[in-house]
Amino acid sequence: MSAVPDDYAEFVLDLVSRIPVGRVSTYGVLAEIARAETGRGSARTVGRVLSLYGGGVPWWRVCAAGGRLVVHKSERQAEHLRAEGVVLSRAGRVPMGEVGWPD
Repeated sequence: MSAVPDDYAEFVLDLVSRIPVGRVSTYGVLAEIARAETGRGSARTVGRVLSLYGGGVPWWRVCAAGGRLVVHKSERQAEHLRAEGVVLSRAGRVPMGEVGWPD
């Protein structure tokens, strides 16, 4: 990927910016939405877009399957989510059944 986001990356970033406060989505769910709209993408691609360009969107509202937090940023992500009212499980996972987006 280049220094400037392409159309797919822009779509993903817009999608992430639409996740409401206190709600969380997964890389896989976002990839499904993006694929339906653009015809391409995977959970890994969504992760790559956020890794490269996600500083300006609420990246902490995106987690891995099963509500797992981002490994290398889990503490920061948990702090952001708690500040938005998301209560994590004892295992540190997001309760996707309660706060998953979209419904």
